Amino acid sequence: NRSVISILKSHRFARQIDDTELSVHDTFPVIQALLSLNLGPASIDIARLVDKYRKSGSSDLEGFLRLELADVIDKKGDRGQGRDVVLYGFGRIGRLLARILVEKTGGGDGLRLRAVVVRKGAENDLAKRASLLRRDSVHGSFQGTITIDEEAKTLTANGVQIQFIYAKDPSAVDYTQYGIENAIVVDNTGVWRDEAGLSQHLQCQGASQVVLTAPGKGDIKNIVHGINHAAITPEDKIVSAASCTTNAIVPVLKAINDKYGIVNGHVETVHSYTNDQNLIDNFHKGNRRGRSAALNMVITETGAAKAVAKALPELGGKLSGNAIRVPTPNVSMAILNLNLEKSTDRDEVNDYLRYMALHSDLHKQIDFTNSQEVVSTDFVGSRHAGVVDAEATICNDNRVILYVWYDNEFGYSCQVVRILEDMADVNPPAFPK
Repeated sequence: NRSVISILKSHRFARQIDDTELSVHDTFPVIQALLSLNLGPASIDIARLVDKYRKSGSSDLEGFLRLELADVIDKKGDRGQGRDVVLYGFGRIGRLLARILVEKTGGGDGLRLRAVVVRKGAENDLAKRASLLRRDSVHGSFQGTITIDEEAKTLTANGVQIQFIYAKDPSAVDYTQYGIENAIVVDNTGVWRDEAGLSQHLQCQGASQVVLTAPGKGDIKNIVHGINHAAITPEDKIVSAASCTTNAIVPVLKAINDKYGIVNGHVETVHSYTNDQNLIDNFHKGNRRGRSAALNMVITETGAAKAVAKALPELGGKLSGNAIRVPTPNVSMAILNLNLEKSTDRDEVNDYLRYMALHSDLHKQIDFTNSQEVVSTDFVGSRHAGVVDAEATICNDNRVILYVWYDNEFGYSCQVVRILEDMADVNPPAFPK
């Protein structure tokens, strides 16, 4: 689902990572060769594959690809059973999850968006929700077509029929009457965060697991994909996808801790305003949050630093955290002020994080930019959990300060979908390894 211009821009962007211009003359022969291999489901990074082929010194492209992709050759059509998904709530995160799931459907991803559960807001509720999905002030227009069927209460997006179900509480729905079975319910309302509240979803016929798009309380596993997603077991009925900030900082913190060791540190987030704040001054139970989000920088608390320990226990008690809400609608920044066990310098740290963004198992979580001109809006739509701004890195012996951008809406939603793919066992193998 990418335009020609978008593909060419991706080729140009590759030079930001490994300082090598990526040409269509390099990638096109690889794509042609891939088409002849009768591949099964897989996620293939063409740029990384070309880079690995260059460095291998081989002149036999097909032989290289057969060796590299041996696990999925001659397995075309083997896509597994797939899994039904229900979105409970249709706010900022819910609508972005819908966009991503619909986008992936055409590629045979295996996740089937079957229904959305909301409280009815007006007589023209379905039309208004379709309009919110179709147009977004931050993320732009929906790429495709959306039609509604008022009688059936369905919305069809790019051929994907989505049943809208109106209910006042999680336990009031029988999903099986809509043909939905064994569904993963994604609660993106944030109303219930503990096991008792979220277990209401499991009382519904047709629902078997729950994912919370907020930090979970109690013994609920807080999952940051790429870090501790392997901890999810088939027996886990409820898991949390943690917060957008936790997802942004944990991969970078793990990378730094693995190489240099973190003694202690402070995390300051410069966070875009959210629906929790007021447009103009009004009452809010939280300190300062009642003041106008559009006119003020607002100092507030964040649980992200403490939540790091739920994904990375080795960092428990080592980090403090605070937040400043600022008058922008999307894209935030985490400033990681860290004291390390080992001394280093700016170039070494940046080179290491660039390597992690390109070649490590965290390449879907960590992105990297070394442009001197980027600003927050450049990261709207980023599919990574966080983007390291190399030009802003400060290093003095064993103290390092890292600046990490993150799309707190879309980047986080991509992380949630990765968790869904793992829970549904539809996550295709990634290449090159």
